[in-house]
Formats: sequence, C-alpha cells, structure tokens
Amino acid sequence: MTPFGEKMRALRSANNVTQKQMAEAIGVSNAYLSALENGHRGRPSWYLVQRIITFFNVIWDEAEEIQRLAQLSHPRIVIDTAGLNPKATELANRLAQNIAKLDDDTIDALLAALPKE
Repeated sequence: MTPFGEKMRALRSANNVTQKQMAEAIGVSNAYLSALENGHRGRPSWYLVQRIITFFNVIWDEAEEIQRLAQLSHPRIVIDTAGLNPKATELANRLAQNIAKLDDDTIDALLAALPKE
C-alpha cells in the first residue's frame, strides 16, 4: 500500500464508503481503485486526485496533504544518480537492495533525516 492508498482507505472508512461506491462516483473502475489503493498502480493523475478531493469534500490543508501523498506514492521508483557523489549511488543501491528488510523505526528515522517537499 502507498501513502496515498492508506489515506484513501482511511477517508473511505471514516465516511462509510465502499470502494465500489467511490469508484462509481469518481468515474473509475473498482479494480483500478483497488489497485491504486493497494499500490499496484502508478501515481494517480492530478485530475483524479482532484475528483477524490471533491468526492470527500476536503479543503485546504487536507487537500494539499492528499496531493502531496499522491506525489509520494509511485510504487516503482527510478533514482538517477548520474553526476552525483559516488556515495549517493551507493545509498540508492543499498536502499533498493534492503528496503524490504527495514523495520518501521528505521524507516521513520530515514524519513526524518530527509527534507519534506
């Protein structure tokens, strides 16, 4: 699951909305919405994010947070380290090789060390 998918699931739960109901309302298939929520599809389009924000009638800060999460939710990332310090290439490769082995505390520490967008 992606951060965006987790947020969508929480919004649906808080509003007692099924995936099928939401999919029909925003004009996508239930299968696509399920795949998006579970991290099996790429980053949602800006247009789709706007339909979701409108569907849940969220405003301002929460809408910005949903847009931010959508941008951070591509499940297959490519990191281009060409021209960077060799340590950046090592970091990218080691992270790719070991990310599935990291516990939540380590992930939280790494996230805290990075600047927010």
